[in-house]
Amino acid sequence: MNTITMQTVSYQNLGWQTAADIYLPPGFDDRTQYPAIVSTHPIGSCKEQTAGNIYARGLAEEGFVVLVHDASFQGASGGLPRFVEDPAIRVSDIRFAVDYLQSLPYVDAGRIGAIGVCGGGAYTVHAGITDHRLKALVSITGVNYGRLIREGFAQFQPRELARNIAQMRTLQALGGERDVADLLPQSVAAAQAAGITDIDVLEAVEYYKTERGRQPNGATSQLMSFSGAAMGWDAFLNAETLLTQPLMVVIGDKPGAFGAYRDGWEIYGRAASVNKHIVVAEGYSHYDLYDKPEPVGLAMARVVPFFRESL
Repeated sequence: MNTITMQTVSYQNLGWQTAADIYLPPGFDDRTQYPAIVSTHPIGSCKEQTAGNIYARGLAEEGFVVLVHDASFQGASGGLPRFVEDPAIRVSDIRFAVDYLQSLPYVDAGRIGAIGVCGGGAYTVHAGITDHRLKALVSITGVNYGRLIREGFAQFQPRELARNIAQMRTLQALGGERDVADLLPQSVAAAQAAGITDIDVLEAVEYYKTERGRQPNGATSQLMSFSGAAMGWDAFLNAETLLTQPLMVVIGDKPGAFGAYRDGWEIYGRAASVNKHIVVAEGYSHYDLYDKPEPVGLAMARVVPFFRESL
């Protein structure tokens, strides 16, 4: 077998099942133990998009076993209500992924790392802060969702957003319908017509709403009334004390409203890791690092040897 193979699996989470794909390297032999990596998708994404078809596949081609999962309440994973984006649960999902990998006889339980893209990158960092079974961490254009919801989502009025979320939750508790919001306009033209000029938003639409990146479960949707849990969350909390594993942060140097550039430099500075690296893909943006061959190639040229040395 000279090509990678992929298996779809399901395993127990808290009170529901997680759906995941496992990418197996060329020449896979289940009598051998391999280093393994958990790959975590962006907010509003799914396991079939960048975390899976780009980074999980690319790492499997280099000899790693890679598990990419759908977030709880999203994609093919279980959990109700649907489209909840709770940072604590997203980080817990990574821990359950580690549990599952450690149960597989062909995974070396002491050589498990993690990679994540966008919001998944910051969730990966936080998982590493709190779960030292993860031996090496890579954040690809990672975004601290707590900061983003307090700033961009709240239009820099976080107390007003907190009040709005509380009102939505109260109305729903009294029998009102749950409002699932699409986080993006339906097309680049619609975004431009609405006066949107930010590179991150426009490129997000171009990725998620066109054949370039569109997948059935990449819904870009969120139950905003359940977003209160994110308001006080910080992906990098206690990084100065507890984040000691080897860390690689990859960012593009074209900053946009989602803030991966600033978040990348922040966690690079805050991490207590002695072995830490920041890779700046010059001339590229947040969404270029999702799937564009040249910036992804630049990232992988650093990520692959990093994982080989660290795992």
